[in-house]
Amino acid sequence: MDFTPSEEQSAAQGLAARIFGDLSTHDRLAAAGSGTDTELWKELCAAGLPGAAEETGLLGLVLLAEEQGRTTAQVPFVASCVYGLLAVAEHGTDEQRGRLLPSFRDGTAVATGAFPAHATVRAESGGRLGRAGLPETGTGLSAMARAESGGRLGRAGLPETGTGLSATVRAESGDRLSGTVPLVPWLRDATHVLVAAADRTLWIVPTADPGVVTVPVETTAPWAAARLVLAGAPAERLGGSGAYAQMLATARTAFAGVQAGVCAGSLARAVEHTGTREQFGRPLSTNQAVLLRAADAYMDTEAIRVTAYEAAWRHDEGLTYREQALTAAWWASEAGKRVVHAGQHLHGGTGADLDHPVHRHFLWGRQLDAYLGGSGSVIQELGELLVKEGPK
Repeated sequence: MDFTPSEEQSAAQGLAARIFGDLSTHDRLAAAGSGTDTELWKELCAAGLPGAAEETGLLGLVLLAEEQGRTTAQVPFVASCVYGLLAVAEHGTDEQRGRLLPSFRDGTAVATGAFPAHATVRAESGGRLGRAGLPETGTGLSAMARAESGGRLGRAGLPETGTGLSATVRAESGDRLSGTVPLVPWLRDATHVLVAAADRTLWIVPTADPGVVTVPVETTAPWAAARLVLAGAPAERLGGSGAYAQMLATARTAFAGVQAGVCAGSLARAVEHTGTREQFGRPLSTNQAVLLRAADAYMDTEAIRVTAYEAAWRHDEGLTYREQALTAAWWASEAGKRVVHAGQHLHGGTGADLDHPVHRHFLWGRQLDAYLGGSGSVIQELGELLVKEGPK
């Protein structure tokens, strides 16, 4: 394995670091509220960074994702690259690629994903899918639906509100979708949404089409989220039977990269604070307890980063990476929580200030933990995969 960035990847990361660092300032983030910084998005698109994700591979996208997370930049950058650009590039037909990719590359189209980690369904006699007795609520990339005879997907009697992507979506005849996804990050900005049905098929839906309703939802992290309601919405099938698993692994890897950046940014702020704030005539950073807490946070951050790099590298090399993507997601969820809590704690009383920049890292870290599904669910899925297929 060689995680050394190529010349193109390093150049793209350097450009992203400069743009995010210059424009994603605390004042601008505060002014944006829960919405997107449209000027920052225009700058990223003018620099060609959304299109760079296609050219530099998943490892390149992880490097760019780190820079977004480091500054908690309020733009749908990683979401659009994963659920739009890479999804269509890797699983679209020639016609779909020719029609959709140019607008995803230049940022005039924005994608997000109502994309589950797993569908909690089971097969019954007669081709009918019913509930699997699994949790009906959650905070991860979880969807719940059932398929009825005749190829129709119906509601599974599941809640239509909640904090996760607990979906009640069904596919109808004529390539139309109906149902509800309670929370989709960046949906308020999206022109397209990638929807995963319970039979593990992928559909891309234009949000401006009839039958699509978006209702704003506030989250702990300001991701311009909304509730997605589909009522016979026109949809296009994307990819074949393997597209679901591949896109899920890609999304997990990319958002683990975001978490690596969030943690690095939180830790950098804590290091700056403890190095300049004095107590009893000396910097806080000379206190052994502070040093150990920061060292633990650094090791956790590096674990998130290296596991995300490994999964992305394997993707780019054409190797299986589902196991590695789950590993990266687990580290991002489990260790990410520890790091952002440490970052806030090391700021002392200042860390309790909701207007302090470090609080944004805390909110993003916790929201990403929820979005990835929580460490318990992820480690369970990884264990089941290892028992079933063995390590790769």
